[in-house]
Amino acid sequence: MAAKRAQAGRRRNGRMQSSMYVYGNVAAKPSYEPVRREDNPNVRKGTSSQVKRNRRQALRMNPGYVMFLTFAAMLALIICVNYVKLQSRITRRSENITALQAELADLKEENNTRYNFVMDAVNLDEIRTKAQNELGMVYASEDQIVEYTSPLADYVKQYEDIPEDGVLAQSDKHDD
Repeated sequence: MAAKRAQAGRRRNGRMQSSMYVYGNVAAKPSYEPVRREDNPNVRKGTSSQVKRNRRQALRMNPGYVMFLTFAAMLALIICVNYVKLQSRITRRSENITALQAELADLKEENNTRYNFVMDAVNLDEIRTKAQNELGMVYASEDQIVEYTSPLADYVKQYEDIPEDGVLAQSDKHDD
C-alpha cells in the first residue's frame, strides 16, 4: 500500500490551517529544499551612539586606574618574592635540623659506647678487695652508724658533728 495523503482544512484562531496525513511507513520527501538564511558577519547592525560612547569610555584608562594597577602588580610581585624567600629559608633550616639530628644521634651512640666501655672496665669486687687488703679499709660497725631524721630533704651534707640524739635543727621557714 503506497502512501496515501489527505489534506484537511481547519479553522484555528481565525486562520485556515492545512495538515497532511501520511499512511504507511515511509514519509514522502518534499520536492523542495528549504532555503537557509546565513548571517553575514560583515553586515553590522546599527548600534546607538550611547553604546558607542560607553565602549569608548570603557577602553580608556585614566591615570588613577593605571597607578592602582601598577601598585597592585608591584604588591603581588613583592609578596611572591617574599614567599619564595621564606620557603627557601624554611627548606634550609629543615636541612640544617636534619643534619644536627644526625650528628646528635652519632654523639649519643658514641657516648653510650664509651660509657659501657668504662662501666665494663670497672670491677667492683676488685675495688673492694684492693681497698680492704692494700689500703686497710673495713666495713663500719654497728656502734659507728648513727641514724637521724632529716626535716627537709632526702640527703644531708655534713659540715659538723651530728648531735647525739640524731635530730638535726629545724628552721622555722620550712615547718610542715
